[in-house]
Amino acid sequence: MSTWTSNSKSLPALALALLIAFAPALAEAKMGGGASSGSRGSRTSTPPAATTTAPRPAAPMERSVAPQPAPQPQAQPSPAAPQRPAAAPAASPLGGSFGRGLLGGLAGGLLGAGLFGLLSGNGLMGGLGGLASIIGLLVQIAIIALLARLAFQWFANRRLAGAMGGAGGGSRPGAFAFTGGGTGFGSGAAPRHPTSEPLNLRPEDFSAFERVLGDAQAAYSQEDIGRLHDLAMPEMVSYFSDDIRANAREGVINRISEVKLLQGDLSEAWREGSDEYATVAMRFSLIDLFIDRATGKIVSGDAAQPTQSTEVWTFRRPAGEAPQAWKLSAIQQAA
Repeated sequence: MSTWTSNSKSLPALALALLIAFAPALAEAKMGGGASSGSRGSRTSTPPAATTTAPRPAAPMERSVAPQPAPQPQAQPSPAAPQRPAAAPAASPLGGSFGRGLLGGLAGGLLGAGLFGLLSGNGLMGGLGGLASIIGLLVQIAIIALLARLAFQWFANRRLAGAMGGAGGGSRPGAFAFTGGGTGFGSGAAPRHPTSEPLNLRPEDFSAFERVLGDAQAAYSQEDIGRLHDLAMPEMVSYFSDDIRANAREGVINRISEVKLLQGDLSEAWREGSDEYATVAMRFSLIDLFIDRATGKIVSGDAAQPTQSTEVWTFRRPAGEAPQAWKLSAIQQAA
């Protein structure tokens, strides 16, 4: 009896261990293995614009042949800036520090002359020959200071004009070039994607996206690599092929059926060089199963209960081609 009880208690633990062992496979039971893969041209590293169907940012690419941006070095703390000296007092009407020095010397001279007069017995103003001499001296010094200030400003203006002319400063004020782009007309700011331009789509394009959604899932389920080449870019076909080979090594096959688009909307569409791109968010339902290759039995999934998934798909075609030319270029998981 003790052996039976022990074995009975071990069965739930064994089932739990098997469930944990198969957890990674269950999580990857979808086309593309549940990863974000592919390329979006120059926008591969930029999150697609949010939509009603996928309001949160899509997951970044985990597999892509597009060059990834180099990591930015962390900013090093800058040393403490040296303390600046206190601001100088406002310039005097006689030409800044030059005028202040001149007046300071004048005041010192007058004070020294007065003290000399007192000591010699001629009175406070005796050292300068009386009040008339002081006034005359002041007038002469004021004229000299004014002439010196004018000469100083004239030389300073000449140097400034020469520097402006050497740096191309001959343009007229207000002669600026206003640019449009993704940030709005007349903003003067660089567009978000300088190598692309917006693309207008037609209803036929959205019908093509829905067709590729169903046909690509069916080709992946049937492991039809040739058909996948008709529906997806070579990069995506390589990822699908890797996933199919991995399933084969595990002895299972990913069977997908009854794919139905429930909701979809456009994230962004653009032309880049000789290619056109369109990124759309799609919420769809499907029957997603893992089947044992040897026995045909269901390993995971529910054949009677569809599941729902929300993904962001990017399509690519040669510029100017018909809607039938759209091919799957990237799949990103919606957060």
